[in-house]
Amino acid sequence: MLKPHIAGRSRPRPVQGPPALRWLIPKPDGLWRVFAPIAGLLVLAGSFGVLGWVSPVPHRARLLLASDVSGVIAGMLGLYQLYRQSRGRLDASRELHDVEVQVSNIVESAMDPIVTIDADQRIVGFNRAAEQAFRWPRDAVLGQPVDHLIPQRLRAAHREHVERFGQTGGTARRMGSEGILSSRVLVGLRADGQEFPIEASISQHEGYGGRRYTAILRDVSERVRAEKLLSDSEARLRGILDSAMDAIVTVDERQHIVLFNQAAESMFACPRDEAIGAPISWFIPERDRAAHARHITEFGQSKTASRRMGGALRIVTGLRRNGEEFPIDASISQVSESGARYYTVILRDVTARFRAEEALRRSRNELQELGAAAHMTREQEKSRIARELHDELGQALTMLQMDVAWFKAKIPGDAPAFAGKLDRMEKLLKTTIAATRRIAADLRPLVLDDLGLVPALEWLVQNFTQRTGTPCELVIDDPQLELPGAQSTAVFRVVQESLTNIAKHAQASRARVDLGKGDGVLTVRVQDDGVGFATDAPRKPNSLGLFGLRERASLLSGEATIASAPGAGTTVELRLPLATAAGSA
Repeated sequence: MLKPHIAGRSRPRPVQGPPALRWLIPKPDGLWRVFAPIAGLLVLAGSFGVLGWVSPVPHRARLLLASDVSGVIAGMLGLYQLYRQSRGRLDASRELHDVEVQVSNIVESAMDPIVTIDADQRIVGFNRAAEQAFRWPRDAVLGQPVDHLIPQRLRAAHREHVERFGQTGGTARRMGSEGILSSRVLVGLRADGQEFPIEASISQHEGYGGRRYTAILRDVSERVRAEKLLSDSEARLRGILDSAMDAIVTVDERQHIVLFNQAAESMFACPRDEAIGAPISWFIPERDRAAHARHITEFGQSKTASRRMGGALRIVTGLRRNGEEFPIDASISQVSESGARYYTVILRDVTARFRAEEALRRSRNELQELGAAAHMTREQEKSRIARELHDELGQALTMLQMDVAWFKAKIPGDAPAFAGKLDRMEKLLKTTIAATRRIAADLRPLVLDDLGLVPALEWLVQNFTQRTGTPCELVIDDPQLELPGAQSTAVFRVVQESLTNIAKHAQASRARVDLGKGDGVLTVRVQDDGVGFATDAPRKPNSLGLFGLRERASLLSGEATIASAPGAGTTVELRLPLATAAGSA
């Protein structure tokens, strides 16, 4: 049983009862208090005896009697004092035993291993937790050197550490700060030879049995394993961060950099050691720093976990250490750790993408300008051909028809064969004149140039109804609507192409054309109740009609949308900004 050292005598338990009787209770007094009254009585008895022998006979008997009485009283007092001392020591022994039992129970119930060794570093105390930690039974290690619990390579250093601690005279200290290891973690040895990490504190005390050293140990295997896993995880994270192609920068609440990966070093042309601890404003143009600080503050207050940075284009501007600015695509996230808030930004240098987008934008604008010019040239060529067909060829055919009519009037009545030939020629001329007018109207209806968009649409809808037999309603908000030439042509061609598609594919029973304007936008809508189609179906080869609608709208900074579904008809809608009217005119 482990018997820890008791420094000093225990205080006796309080005595119950009336204060006047407490003197009867034996107390563990010192030797002088025990033998002083007895010695006084013995001296007194001796004095009476000596006086009795030297005194005259009349007084001798009395003095000798007094000497005997003093001796008897001294004897009785001695017996009483011995009784008091024995009872006091018995009570003190019981109290000491109680304290030992209590301490022993505390040590045994402790969750941490507690090992006590003597001056020779042999084990004299080994609690239950130590048995479980070292997997040694108590009886097997008591009296054995403590080296059994220490790996071979550390035994000499441990012995030296304990001896040096004993020489310092200190009462207690943590182990591992010096001597054995540079850290607070030591190494223990189990009975099966397995080593395991421990934390230890050591204390020393002097007792009747000599110097004792008591070590309180804690098995930190799980903590060390967790720290190892955390270290490995951090190493993997550092590897991932450094291998990431995007720059990753973390700042604290003061917006000072605490993480700066290799991609960030390359992006900002700044070494990591120089960037760590620096303000993030180093890498932000001066004109944007106040806005950036305000953005971070608002983001922190929003409690949002992450979001993209930048305005509508999601692009922010970075600043290299050499003063060069460059576009960045960035996203930001925030996390709280130990009461502190950290912001992590993932950045991507989009200079190449920006240049490619700018080149694509220029190319698209050039293509739009080229397409607009091509459309205008084609419309002008169609108009020229249509006018030549109408004016020159039409006039020539009309003159030829008049000549045929003159010949019919002059032909003699006895030439029926010649008259029949002239009739056939007259019919052919009428058909040719009608075809010429139709071709000229399809190329460019003269009514569009001569009378404007509204009469041209009325003619187009009427012609559609006559040719297909499908009723078509034309609804125009403003009958006096006038548009620039390019917009008038685009609107006319969109309606013309839509009605052509209805005639070819829709199998509709009716159609409707709406033309209106509002909020600076001209809206043209062509609807039918035909069979419809799936808008996400693959486009048929050489089918460019719907694509042409979108292209016409795009050339005028507008948009064309097509809504359709099988069995639900089709709606074509064209939206053109009226703000471009002055420029198109």
